[in-house]
Amino acid sequence: MDAKIKRLGDAELEIMLILWHSKESVTSSYILEQLKEKRKWSLSTLMTSLARLAEKGFVHCDRTTRTNLYSALIKENEYKIQESKSFLEKLYGNSLKSLVTSLYDDQVINHADLQELKTYLNELDKEKR
Repeated sequence: MDAKIKRLGDAELEIMLILWHSKESVTSSYILEQLKEKRKWSLSTLMTSLARLAEKGFVHCDRTTRTNLYSALIKENEYKIQESKSFLEKLYGNSLKSLVTSLYDDQVINHADLQELKTYLNELDKEKR
Protein backbone atom coordinates (compact mmCIF):
# COMPACT_ATOMS: atom_id res chain seq x y z
CA MET A 1 0.00 0.00 0.00
CA ASP A 2 1.27 3.45 -0.89
CA ALA A 3 2.61 5.22 2.19
CA LYS A 4 0.39 8.23 1.41
CA ILE A 5 -2.83 6.19 1.43
CA LYS A 6 -3.75 4.50 4.67
CA ARG A 7 -5.96 1.44 4.87
CA LEU A 8 -9.66 1.89 5.67
CA GLY A 9 -11.59 -0.14 8.20
CA ASP A 10 -14.96 -1.59 7.17
CA ALA A 11 -17.01 1.23 8.68
CA GLU A 12 -14.71 3.87 7.20
CA LEU A 13 -15.02 2.23 3.80
CA GLU A 14 -18.82 2.34 4.05
CA ILE A 15 -18.62 6.09 4.70
CA MET A 16 -16.20 6.61 1.83
CA LEU A 17 -18.44 4.67 -0.56
CA ILE A 18 -21.25 7.10 0.27
CA LEU A 19 -18.97 10.07 -0.37
CA TRP A 20 -17.58 8.58 -3.58
CA HIS A 21 -21.05 7.91 -4.96
CA SER A 22 -22.39 11.35 -4.08
CA LYS A 23 -22.28 13.89 -6.88
CA GLU A 24 -21.53 16.75 -4.48
CA SER A 25 -20.45 17.40 -0.91
CA VAL A 26 -22.87 16.00 1.67
CA THR A 27 -23.90 16.63 5.26
CA SER A 28 -23.30 14.29 8.16
CA SER A 29 -27.08 13.81 8.37
CA TYR A 30 -27.11 12.59 4.77
CA ILE A 31 -24.30 10.11 5.52
CA LEU A 32 -26.08 8.89 8.65
CA GLU A 33 -29.29 8.36 6.65
CA GLN A 34 -27.41 6.37 4.00
CA LEU A 35 -25.75 4.21 6.67
CA LYS A 36 -28.92 3.43 8.63
CA GLU A 37 -29.47 0.03 6.98
CA LYS A 38 -25.93 -1.11 7.82
CA ARG A 39 -25.07 0.76 11.02
CA LYS A 40 -27.15 1.86 13.99
CA TRP A 41 -24.94 4.84 14.74
CA SER A 42 -25.54 8.01 16.66
CA LEU A 43 -24.43 11.27 15.08
CA SER A 44 -21.51 11.50 17.52
CA THR A 45 -20.20 8.09 16.39
CA LEU A 46 -20.34 9.20 12.77
CA MET A 47 -18.61 12.48 13.61
CA THR A 48 -15.78 10.57 15.31
CA SER A 49 -15.35 8.42 12.18
CA LEU A 50 -15.43 11.47 9.90
CA ALA A 51 -12.78 13.15 12.06
CA ARG A 52 -10.57 10.04 11.77
CA LEU A 53 -11.07 9.97 8.01
CA ALA A 54 -10.05 13.63 7.86
CA GLU A 55 -6.91 12.89 9.91
CA LYS A 56 -6.03 10.08 7.49
CA GLY A 57 -6.42 12.47 4.57
CA PHE A 58 -9.52 10.86 3.05
CA VAL A 59 -12.16 13.47 3.83
CA HIS A 60 -12.43 17.23 3.61
CA CYS A 61 -14.90 19.13 5.77
CA ASP A 62 -16.05 22.47 4.37
CA ARG A 63 -16.97 24.63 7.35
CA THR A 64 -17.67 27.81 5.35
CA THR A 65 -21.43 27.27 5.39
CA ARG A 66 -23.80 26.92 8.33
CA THR A 67 -23.82 23.16 7.75
CA ASN A 68 -20.55 21.24 7.47
CA LEU A 69 -20.19 19.59 4.08
CA TYR A 70 -18.06 16.48 3.57
CA SER A 71 -16.31 15.36 0.42
CA ALA A 72 -13.72 12.75 -0.54
CA LEU A 73 -10.10 13.85 -1.01
CA ILE A 74 -8.98 10.50 -2.44
CA LYS A 75 -10.65 9.09 -5.54
CA GLU A 76 -12.40 5.74 -5.30
CA ASN A 77 -10.37 4.22 -8.12
CA GLU A 78 -7.10 5.38 -6.56
CA TYR A 79 -7.98 3.60 -3.32
CA LYS A 80 -9.20 0.46 -5.10
CA ILE A 81 -5.98 0.18 -7.09
CA GLN A 82 -3.87 0.46 -3.93
CA GLU A 83 -6.02 -2.07 -2.05
CA SER A 84 -6.00 -4.48 -5.00
CA LYS A 85 -2.21 -4.31 -5.28
CA SER A 86 -1.84 -4.88 -1.55
CA PHE A 87 -4.31 -7.78 -1.56
CA LEU A 88 -2.68 -9.50 -4.52
CA GLU A 89 0.79 -8.99 -3.08
CA LYS A 90 0.03 -10.14 0.47
CA LEU A 91 -2.22 -13.12 -0.23
CA TYR A 92 -1.08 -14.37 -3.62
CA GLY A 93 2.56 -13.30 -3.95
CA ASN A 94 1.60 -10.92 -6.77
CA SER A 95 0.35 -13.87 -8.84
CA LEU A 96 -2.92 -13.22 -10.61
CA LYS A 97 -2.89 -16.86 -11.72
CA SER A 98 -2.81 -17.99 -8.07
CA LEU A 99 -5.76 -15.74 -7.25
CA VAL A 100 -7.87 -17.01 -10.15
CA THR A 101 -6.90 -20.63 -9.41
CA SER A 102 -7.94 -20.23 -5.78
CA LEU A 103 -11.29 -18.68 -6.73
CA TYR A 104 -11.95 -21.39 -9.33
CA ASP A 105 -10.92 -24.28 -7.07
CA ASP A 106 -13.21 -23.02 -4.31
CA GLN A 107 -16.06 -22.59 -6.82
CA VAL A 108 -16.32 -18.86 -6.21
CA ILE A 109 -16.06 -18.45 -9.97
CA ASN A 110 -17.07 -20.99 -12.61
CA HIS A 111 -16.14 -21.91 -16.17
CA ALA A 112 -18.40 -19.20 -17.60
CA ASP A 113 -16.59 -16.61 -15.47
CA LEU A 114 -13.26 -17.87 -16.80
CA GLN A 115 -14.54 -17.56 -20.36
CA GLU A 116 -15.69 -14.01 -19.66
CA LEU A 117 -12.27 -13.18 -18.22
CA LYS A 118 -10.54 -14.75 -21.22
CA THR A 119 -12.68 -12.71 -23.63
CA TYR A 120 -11.95 -9.54 -21.67
CA LEU A 121 -8.20 -10.21 -21.65
CA ASN A 122 -8.23 -10.89 -25.40
CA GLU A 123 -10.03 -7.56 -25.96
CA LEU A 124 -7.46 -5.75 -23.81
CA ASP A 125 -4.66 -7.40 -25.76
CA LYS A 126 -6.19 -6.28 -29.08
CA GLU A 127 -6.51 -2.69 -27.80
CA LYS A 128 -2.84 -2.63 -26.81
CA ARG A 129 -1.70 -3.62 -30.30
